[in-house]
Amino acid sequence: MRTLETTSRPASTHAPNVPADPAEEEVPSSIDPNRLGDRLIRILIPVGMLAALILLWAWYVSAYDVPHYILPSPARVAKAMIEDWHILGPALLVTLKITFTALAMALVGGVALAVLLIQSKWIELALYPYAVILQVTPIVAIAPLILIYAPTTQSALLICAWLVAFFPILSNTAQGLKSVDHNLLNLFELYDANRWQSLYLLRLPAALPYFLTGLRIGGGLALIAAVVAEFAAGSAGAGSGLAFRLLESQFRLNIPRLFAALILLSVTGVLIFFVTSLISHLLLHKWHESAVKREN
Repeated sequence: MRTLETTSRPASTHAPNVPADPAEEEVPSSIDPNRLGDRLIRILIPVGMLAALILLWAWYVSAYDVPHYILPSPARVAKAMIEDWHILGPALLVTLKITFTALAMALVGGVALAVLLIQSKWIELALYPYAVILQVTPIVAIAPLILIYAPTTQSALLICAWLVAFFPILSNTAQGLKSVDHNLLNLFELYDANRWQSLYLLRLPAALPYFLTGLRIGGGLALIAAVVAEFAAGSAGAGSGLAFRLLESQFRLNIPRLFAALILLSVTGVLIFFVTSLISHLLLHKWHESAVKREN
């Protein structure tokens, strides 16, 4: 019988000319165009809306020949902002000092009292109702009393701003400390964790989103309370804030300066909200469901 021998050809050193899979050759880009476009849209739409409102404002004043002591044009307001900056700038610094000092005091006092409240149900029943009373009482109503007992007008304004910013931080932080998963609390007890270990390792991290929500609310309220308290106190002079400059501009019918002071207050409030929102995003975007982007 003849044996049929099959000769094997040596494998070619060149791969066949097969078109590569596009999915395999695609290199992930460090910048996602979709996300970049979405961010640009989020910025351009509000900026475009603001520009349209300013143009509409300028057109209305020019078309109907509105007197500047009733509604000044954007150009007049910008001119007043520049020319009166030596008046508005120091007043803005006074308002900012009161706002941020009151917010810092509210952060320390609100978190400390929230931690104290969760230690015992009796402590919560004894103290929390009075915190609610301070919150629901209009600050304008108690400002005269604070002005009587406070040593200086600035300290009275600080106390008024602190009272308004204090409760949102207290209530949100206390709610976060009490909203811990009971299964995790049982696990900590199973491993014989003491009260402070449970507070530091479990309750405080779980309450962080609630605390940051209170921070965003308290930041805006501290600015509002600083202005309202100055209105109620009727403070005047070189050390007064933007609230007095608003009243002064109204009495003198200097409406462009009044609008400039209002714009400064609005921009300050927006910046406070932006900074507190940025802090919240930086602390939560890697792990909390409220900040993590959905995959689908």
